[in-house]
Amino acid sequence: MLSTRLESIMNEQIGKEAYSSNLYLAMASWAETKGYEGIANWFYAQAEEEHLHMLKFIRFINEKGGKAIIPQLEKPPVDFTDVNNAFSETLKHENFITKSINEILHIAVEEKDFSSQNWLQWFVFEQTEEEASVRRIIDKLNLLGPQNMYLFDKDIMSLRTPAASTGTVA
Repeated sequence: MLSTRLESIMNEQIGKEAYSSNLYLAMASWAETKGYEGIANWFYAQAEEEHLHMLKFIRFINEKGGKAIIPQLEKPPVDFTDVNNAFSETLKHENFITKSINEILHIAVEEKDFSSQNWLQWFVFEQTEEEASVRRIIDKLNLLGPQNMYLFDKDIMSLRTPAASTGTVA
């Protein structure tokens, strides 16, 4: 059985994962309208992955005897100054999600909810990969400079982690 405290914070996480998906959809749409097909595809794939994360939380809460609540979502930004700005915002957002996952895990540890602790470890590892992936992209963007965006756009999908690019979810 999920405690009221864990159920509440996990329901908040459903909203954060749903917002993440919408944020990446907004970034994908922005990139696509700027002619960055590869970058758009990267963000579309990220949006799908975040949607799967949301579903994992919904199912886990319900399986543990709680009730998953689907929240109303805030509208994400729709314009970005450039590709570097979009990925800087992505890294900030992933850092925020990591902090949120760690907070949920902290509560599970405090409450000695071992099954939730075990289940949350997948997200801890996933967030480590997400942040590293975005940092690699930012590093590549900094190395390339704005004059080489065509090549970067063409090759960005090769920078996704293997688990992320297959769409597999544990």
